[in-house]
Amino acid sequence: MIAATRVDESSPHYRGWRVVLACFLMAFFMFGFGLYGQGVYLAELQRAHGWPGSIVSAASTFSFLLTSVLVIFTDDLLDRIGLRALILCGLVALGASTALLALMQTPWQLYLAYALMSVGWTGMGTVVIATVLNSWFERRRGLALSLAFNGATCGGIILVPLLLSLTGSIGFRSAMLAATLAMMVLVLPVVMMFIGWPAGTAQAPGHRRSGEGVPTPAHSRKALLANAAFWTMVLPIAIALLAQMGFIIHQVSFLDPLIGRSAAGLAVTIMAAMAVVGRLSLGLFVDRLDPRLACAASMTSQAAALFVLLQSTNPTMLLACCAVYGFSIGNMITFPPLIIQREIGADAFATAMGLGTSISGVVSAFGPGIVGLARSFTGDYTSAFAMCVALDLVAAGIVLWRPGRRAKLAAS
Repeated sequence: MIAATRVDESSPHYRGWRVVLACFLMAFFMFGFGLYGQGVYLAELQRAHGWPGSIVSAASTFSFLLTSVLVIFTDDLLDRIGLRALILCGLVALGASTALLALMQTPWQLYLAYALMSVGWTGMGTVVIATVLNSWFERRRGLALSLAFNGATCGGIILVPLLLSLTGSIGFRSAMLAATLAMMVLVLPVVMMFIGWPAGTAQAPGHRRSGEGVPTPAHSRKALLANAAFWTMVLPIAIALLAQMGFIIHQVSFLDPLIGRSAAGLAVTIMAAMAVVGRLSLGLFVDRLDPRLACAASMTSQAAALFVLLQSTNPTMLLACCAVYGFSIGNMITFPPLIIQREIGADAFATAMGLGTSISGVVSAFGPGIVGLARSFTGDYTSAFAMCVALDLVAAGIVLWRPGRRAKLAAS
């Protein structure tokens, strides 16, 4: 039983909320620099060095795929070096990555920077945030996750425009170094003061040490891969994220001919803002909801928004569809930890989160390419986005399939 069950989680004095603040800041900078900022790097590195866009884009793909491999081993790293040390390693790696992006001169340094960014994702990304908050909260777990993961969206809304503004005034190199310094000043003391397991928890929950003292996961990845409950959570999330990534990357290209570039930019802003609203709204009620049912409803709402989007050319209606679609964007990374905790259990939480995030990351990485290919073959986005509608509905159907009660996984 976690420490959270013995305290009032709704009290503002509960230490878990300070952990939420630390996780919010981690998500803010990790997603701001590691995901949303990549569009800035693409433009600025091309401008500064004249490198082809394909080189920078390939480095991004390399980083995402490497991240998908590294996160599988999050549970092992938590056991071997500890929670705070893993987060600090991730923070240092991310800071080194962004500083190197500012100072680099040759393409091989770009790949080194993006490899360091992958280490940053391992130490400060979704799996670590979900695992630590899962240990601190039980009754308010959904709200805690929603608040922390809102840092990811805020990173896109705040950090990227700030980087662009600073780049325009003091240059890309100085902007990146200043933002990196700000990250260290803000995140380092918060992590040192607030991050840790609840009292009485010496190591990552769900792990044990073998007779020889070697850390081993309490449940093996092989057992998880043979578990139906795991797949009926991971597969639909991966499919929905594939469709979601495809739409997000191609959204401006689709809307530009219909409503113009400035209105298309407004649609992106509205969608991102609604992602924050959606996370906060869900966080208030999700702990009283069936997470599978709520997940299916979110996927269905995105399918409906895309379907209406394809039928309309009215600017107001198109913006409204983007708002509805955005309402569920952030929640796609909130549902997996809730489902894992209920159906697979705390004993295998970190292992299941790492493996599930890896699978979803690899699958969703193909979303923009698949949508782009569909558009190339057909000449417009109608068939491509119709495919995304179908994928969302299939995902909603799969996530509603309940293979049984909590799985009894074999110990490794």
